[in-house]
Amino acid sequence: MSCGKPHETPCTEVLARIYSYLDGELDEHGCSDIRQHLDECGPCLREYGLEESVKKLVHKSCGCDPVPQDLRAKVLGRIEEVRANLVE
Repeated sequence: MSCGKPHETPCTEVLARIYSYLDGELDEHGCSDIRQHLDECGPCLREYGLEESVKKLVHKSCGCDPVPQDLRAKVLGRIEEVRANLVE
């Protein structure tokens, strides 16, 4: 995904690090880079909102239990299917 505009931190890098950002696993510089990009890039901001919503839903449903990788992959795959159908 890309909005087509140049950014200091590319869209692909932001989206690859979004879960680390949501989990508070980035240092202040990394968080600052992500926040700046999200302020400038509408498509990434929408993606972030979707990812944040999914993460909150899983957290609410699973409490402190870690999310199995296969479940995470299935959920993200289904989200991509729905998103692709919406674009068509």
